[in-house]
Amino acid sequence: MAQRKVNWFAAGISIAVVVVLVLVVVLVVWMNNAGSGSGARPDGSGIDAETGAIVVGEGSNSMDLWFDFYCPHCQDFEQQYGSTVDDLLEQGDITLDLYPVALANLNAASGTDFSKRSANALYCIAEADPNAVYPFFRALFATNPTGPGQTDDELIAMAADAGATGIDSCVTDRTYFSFVEDQTKKLPENPATGGAGTPTVIVNGDFVTLTGDPQADLVDRIG
Repeated sequence: MAQRKVNWFAAGISIAVVVVLVLVVVLVVWMNNAGSGSGARPDGSGIDAETGAIVVGEGSNSMDLWFDFYCPHCQDFEQQYGSTVDDLLEQGDITLDLYPVALANLNAASGTDFSKRSANALYCIAEADPNAVYPFFRALFATNPTGPGQTDDELIAMAADAGATGIDSCVTDRTYFSFVEDQTKKLPENPATGGAGTPTVIVNGDFVTLTGDPQADLVDRIG
């Protein structure tokens, strides 16, 4: 009986092709996972481990604020409601959960990824010094960011003025960009319209339809 001849060259080529295909599949899966994951997650005493919210205050009432620093309506909210929120915090009435997000259209409008950069900076500050979060939050909103927004160096300087230092690499490396993107996808829907946008305010679990009246919208909802 004639022996079967093996074409080792062809077999080697086939094996090589299979190996390349496997590597391609592995690479695609890795890239998909990297793109869809939340990346590095901020940690520390000033960050809620479950929700990712940056926590300010220790009051018995809860107030969730979802915002984009570049959002004009968020800037208006800060001007109209900011002093009332200050009072509620100073009186110990609320725990303020801050959710900085980056709406895609606003982030693109700056031309500098400002929405992502500023949200990322707030998380860097929350890790470094939770006490600096709210002063930075107020100071940045007071500038009513527009155009390209603040540079990384300016954000770092504002953080230092608020009391947080040593965050340079966290800011410039965009450490929490992916996490900010992930949080943005969780922006709560308005139960009345089904839409989602900023600012979104939730007090003691109830979605607040903002009327421009801080007393009715916030204070009267606090027990």
